[in-house]
Amino acid sequence: MAPPDAGAARPRGRGGYWLYLLPSLVLFLAIIVVPFLMNVATSFTRWSGVGTPTWIGLDNYTKLFRDERFWASFQHNVALIVAMAVVPTIAGLVLAAALFDYIAKRFGARTASALRAAFYLPQVLPVAVAGVVWGWMLHPSYGAVNQIFGLKVNWLGDPDLALATVMAIMVWFQLGYPVVIFMAGLQRVDPSLYEAAEIDGASWWRRFWHITIPQIRPEIFVVLLTCTIAALKVFGPIFVLTRGGPGSATMVPSYFSYLNFFQKVNVGYGSAIATVLALIIVVVTFLFLRVQDRDQERDS
Repeated sequence: MAPPDAGAARPRGRGGYWLYLLPSLVLFLAIIVVPFLMNVATSFTRWSGVGTPTWIGLDNYTKLFRDERFWASFQHNVALIVAMAVVPTIAGLVLAAALFDYIAKRFGARTASALRAAFYLPQVLPVAVAGVVWGWMLHPSYGAVNQIFGLKVNWLGDPDLALATVMAIMVWFQLGYPVVIFMAGLQRVDPSLYEAAEIDGASWWRRFWHITIPQIRPEIFVVLLTCTIAALKVFGPIFVLTRGGPGSATMVPSYFSYLNFFQKVNVGYGSAIATVLALIIVVVTFLFLRVQDRDQERDS
């Protein structure tokens, strides 16, 4: 019997790969897309969560954009972006470079790894546990912070201090993530660059500015993007620490949406807040990716 014609062999297409992506696609549709579309539809209604929703068109959005508490919550969100994205990224860069280029060389890799783990430890703690512990530490009567420094400050109950206190806690909570990412990124940098710069007499700061930052720009974009998204949708720490108070001093859009959903049972209005927040996150993500693509095109 003649051997089969090699040219008649069935070509292997790429259609088979979709079979492996199908479970993730189904989960994405079921968990992300369908609930989001349902949320968008609900945002055009007046609904208490039971009974039949009443279609009211754009009334929720008209009310939303006139709501001073909504705009104030976004101002607080901007402050939390500074605390959760900008400050941790800058501080994380300096700490990662110091651990990689100074501590590891002077005191050994184990010391640097131990310090890295110590910085990352808050990320391992559940948000509820960290929030409760900080609540104890900052309690105006028996809190450790007031006891140590001999103060009588209501850190989380004073409208003038609550947001700044939450920001400080979030810097502590978020700092370990950039440190770990940046130290991983530094592993791929050619050590000869640092050795040559050190031989030429470059100070640690000049090595940091001219070698470390340019070499790990992709990691910087990733950290800024993920931390900014985390700040925009932050909910757990606000819920545990302040419940948006005192008054509305620490109110953020995610908690404002929750407040309308479950306490005021104004589901349509809460859905409108959640929809606007989701669209803002999508736009911010798109802008970050566009800037990153242009940066890569300029380097290529």
